[in-house]
Amino acid sequence: MNGEVARVPLLPVVAVILGLALFSVMDGVMKAASIAVGAYAAMFWRGLTGATIMLPLWLWRRERNGGGWPALATIKVHILRGVVAACMAVLFFYGIVRTPLAEGIALSFIAPLIALYLAAVLLGEKLHRAAVSGSVLALAGVVVIGWGKFDGPADAEAVKGLAAILVSAVLYAWNLVLQRKQAMIAGPEEVAFFQALVSCLFLGVGAWWLAPVPNAVAWGLIVVSAVLSATSLMLLSWAYGRAEAQVLVPLEYTAFISAAIVGWVAFDEAVTLATLTGVLLIVAGCLHATRGAAN
Repeated sequence: MNGEVARVPLLPVVAVILGLALFSVMDGVMKAASIAVGAYAAMFWRGLTGATIMLPLWLWRRERNGGGWPALATIKVHILRGVVAACMAVLFFYGIVRTPLAEGIALSFIAPLIALYLAAVLLGEKLHRAAVSGSVLALAGVVVIGWGKFDGPADAEAVKGLAAILVSAVLYAWNLVLQRKQAMIAGPEEVAFFQALVSCLFLGVGAWWLAPVPNAVAWGLIVVSAVLSATSLMLLSWAYGRAEAQVLVPLEYTAFISAAIVGWVAFDEAVTLATLTGVLLIVAGCLHATRGAAN
């Protein structure tokens, strides 16, 4: 037992917990920015701001490592994850404008479970019985959260928000698979720079129509969120480059605590009993599925 404990990498675990806490704060800032200018516009301008902030740091790090651009295979991974992350984030921020922040984070917790199914489809991995039973338990958690939210007259905006977050969770699962692969072939500064750059370029296609120039207050929120996002990405990239995903992915659940605090302080959002019950079922289902698959 002591030997097993000793093999748990402490610094990567701490880095992931801190990175996820910063991401929760960033989610709160982006929720405010999305309310002000819309989720699409907030993500586009954040991508532009983040790429501008990270460019000098990435160039400095590149020069210290001997210069040169990343290999074509690495660029392809950067582009793929950047596009996936951009779509995921727009849907998520669209959703949390219409639902409490803690509920949005709770629903995104099904992502590690979806990742098991993606691994089965994309990588040909065997889908274990524990993954199926864990899915049922996690689905029950989603139903409990939805039932608690819509126990009464249907709210069309809340329904759209819930649907957007669930689709975002599917993309987040793909993002988790790509995150480990990207961290193994690129440094934290490179990961943060290219994710912001690709997000900006991808969303730039519709920016003329969907991304009006923010006012001063919204700009301030976007700049803060870009700094938080870049810092979080570097912390997570550093950690995932030094520890296995199966050790770090379960730490995603710590984000619920910080999200609940941010939602309560910034938006006066109470955490309901249905949300707490739902998140417990989702976490239990995901842990059962992932641990069962590991065994």
